[in-house]
Amino acid sequence: MIKQLRKEDALFLAISIVVFVVFQFLMSERILSSFWRLNITVICLNIILASSLNLINGVTGQFSLGHAGLMAIGAYVSAVFTIFLHTPFIVSLIAGAGAAGLLGFLIGVPTLRLEGDYLAIATLGMGEIIRICILNIPQVGGASGLSGIPNETTFSWLFFSMIITLFVIKNILHSNKGRACLAVRENSIAAEAMGINITKTKVFAFTVASIFAGLAGALFSHYFGIAHPSSFTFMRSFDIMTMVVLGGLGSISGSIVGAVILTFITAAMQSYPEYRMIVYALLLIVLMLYRPNGIFGSHEVAALIWGKWHKRGEKDGAVVENK
Repeated sequence: MIKQLRKEDALFLAISIVVFVVFQFLMSERILSSFWRLNITVICLNIILASSLNLINGVTGQFSLGHAGLMAIGAYVSAVFTIFLHTPFIVSLIAGAGAAGLLGFLIGVPTLRLEGDYLAIATLGMGEIIRICILNIPQVGGASGLSGIPNETTFSWLFFSMIITLFVIKNILHSNKGRACLAVRENSIAAEAMGINITKTKVFAFTVASIFAGLAGALFSHYFGIAHPSSFTFMRSFDIMTMVVLGGLGSISGSIVGAVILTFITAAMQSYPEYRMIVYALLLIVLMLYRPNGIFGSHEVAALIWGKWHKRGEKDGAVVENK
């Protein structure tokens, strides 16, 4: 099992490097238009957000609707560190991610004792409280937003932040903590009977997801040069949740595919924003009818490919033995 995971990690790293080199060349040589460069940037951000939310909603089986609020914390804290404290970019990224993680932990301890709709309402309220507080703080721009943020985020920062996020979450899934999260999702009573601290496991997943949501927010504000409260509304949290549900709850591959599909749908409907939610709703209805568990369900592309390759090797070996 460990040997297989190492091979998957090596394959993932090799493919990532190839993809990075190709897109870096296309973007640096201006072969891709500004439209595609922008959407590739948004895809990287959405993959970070969707995969981190999947750790809460898909892997641990909770229902969080406050991811946009945590993203806002990362965006504003990192911007404050860059503009007012004049720290290096990497320090502001760490500060934004750390602040979101700390807030996620502080909020997660009392709220994650709740379940289902109650947890969704609590996290939704958390996201809106964060946004309203930002609106009423004039030092960070208030309703006008915080502008003048240095454009430090490059494609390299975005891409490798995305890779680190996917790699960390993937390895969490295969760790004892990840197994505990899956146990809580499947049956919390049985998990508690087996000695798993349910609240501690939920808080762990929520804190890790909050850190990466804050990282995405920090990268967002330093790419667009502005952090505005309107970028972190409930609809942003809904968009992220839709990506997770579309790709498949519990599947990292599904989070990637869901983020790519929803980003392109949003880009294609820029001229018709009033119809975007209708398309989202129709897409989810069709998905629930034909693929109720999402495009990938809880499966991973790498595991499916590896399983087929392994079975093929066993068949070839059996044929050789028979001969």
